[in-house]
Amino acid sequence: MNDLDRAADALLRLPPSCGPVRLVAVDGHAGSGKSTLAGRLAAALRDAPVLHLDDLATHEELFAWTGRLREQVLAPLSRGETAVYHRYDWGARRFGEAVELAAAPVVLVEGVGAGRRAVRPFLAWLLWMERGAEESWERGRRRDGAEQAAFWDGWTVAETRHFAEDPSRAAADTLVRECEEGYDWLPGPAVTAVADQIITHRDGFMSVN
Repeated sequence: MNDLDRAADALLRLPPSCGPVRLVAVDGHAGSGKSTLAGRLAAALRDAPVLHLDDLATHEELFAWTGRLREQVLAPLSRGETAVYHRYDWGARRFGEAVELAAAPVVLVEGVGAGRRAVRPFLAWLLWMERGAEESWERGRRRDGAEQAAFWDGWTVAETRHFAEDPSRAAADTLVRECEEGYDWLPGPAVTAVADQIITHRDGFMSVN
């Protein structure tokens, strides 16, 4: 069993947080590796659904997607129903196809601000990708190329403002640090040592009591 399998096992042991769903957020700076982690965790969870917040944000509303998330995703999941949302097309600059998100045992939501204050009451666990802002942004710029340079210039300002007003890292249950092979899973600032805590952190990974 590798570290992702252990993490998946630990997350499945959590009590449901949004109706029958264990909603798990993967937050961190843009370019920090959130999407890759969410994809690998989803595979370890036998193809758990993943909501990418880029699908709810828009050019004009980089962080003003909370209402769409609540109405289109959180409300139906809390009733045990399949959520249906419309994915934003960043090329056409409009919302397009409808996407279904099943009320599975674990649903992952990844993106900058996934652990924001308005979302945390619905979360079973909050993961934070432990990579600094400047390093993350440089990785993102290299990934997206020169044609997205102007967007990144505006994004870094918006992201800095968002985390100043609504920080997520301080509320994280687990800090996830990418290694050459796998990840280290470290206790986040929100973790307290209590006897009946379901998930603990030992030897660099999450484990189940």
